[in-house]
Amino acid sequence: MEWLKEAAATPSETHRQQAAARQSELTKPPGSLGALERLALQLAALQHSEKPALEHIAITVFAADHGVAAEGVSAFPQAVTVAMIANFVQGGAAISVLARELGATLEVVDVGAVSPSAQFPGVVQHRAGDGTANFCQAPAMSEQQLTVALAAGREALLRAKAQGGQLFIGGEMGIANTTAASAIAAALLGLPAAALSGPGTGLDAKGVSHKARVIERALALHSDQLDSPLAVLRHLGGFEIAALCGAYIAAAQQGVPALVDGFISSVAALVALRIRPDIAPWLLLSHASAEPGHATVVAAIGQRPLIDLGMRLGEGSGAAVCVPLLRLACALHNNMATFAEAGVAKG
Repeated sequence: MEWLKEAAATPSETHRQQAAARQSELTKPPGSLGALERLALQLAALQHSEKPALEHIAITVFAADHGVAAEGVSAFPQAVTVAMIANFVQGGAAISVLARELGATLEVVDVGAVSPSAQFPGVVQHRAGDGTANFCQAPAMSEQQLTVALAAGREALLRAKAQGGQLFIGGEMGIANTTAASAIAAALLGLPAAALSGPGTGLDAKGVSHKARVIERALALHSDQLDSPLAVLRHLGGFEIAALCGAYIAAAQQGVPALVDGFISSVAALVALRIRPDIAPWLLLSHASAEPGHATVVAAIGQRPLIDLGMRLGEGSGAAVCVPLLRLACALHNNMATFAEAGVAKG
């Protein structure tokens, strides 16, 4: 995992200032486009361009299963994971529809589903195992499995960049992965499991309470080993969460902005930030998830999500919905006339 030590790329303050100077000349009152102006300046700095562009969007969905599903923490059976992998590549999932509408590339990576997915054409096989272990009984994964899962994210990001991706979106799929994400967040933030546990796939109040108790058992079992972000990820995480973490770190290292999806993706981003705080400028939080623990994770990251539509699907869907907003921010910044071009008197 030596690659984790590589520093993040540095945003260009020169290009941010150039973009800010352009903003001051556009035919509008200063600041009147609010966050759209700030987004354009941020993207200008990240892309090292006075006029940022988001024509090529790369979406990768990482899928894996979780041994903790055996504790009855999900409203759906584990077989749903591989069924959804098939749905992704066959074009029927929400993220598949969104990718088509956005003209984005969509890659699906099997990082460790229990059921085989190699029979579905188009699925990238980068498996760390046949699902994680039940973290109520043992560490979720071995050191080697963690290494493989992190590398799956890095390699997906490198493929996205090689194909011209100007913005990376990571999605996830895995029955019981809200339980793993809640456990990771509880460990990193020092909070009780109940503060971060939500309905996930549709649990009722009794089911959510049971989920929190399961997480507390795991936190107690592994308490002596949770001494670093990587240790927390290995003992309590999932292969797809580790892959997302690796992808976010690699995105920053490679100079590719990453649009972070909802609860599970934000927890992966939190782990990535704890490993490499210098990646922060490269992560943009897309939407406020309806999953109860998301607001707490967002506060720990220290950003404000762009939109709040009450979504909690995962797959990268909330991030994909934000892409038109980012594209409009770029279009306004790049294509509005200046006062001089339009012959309009500047105030």
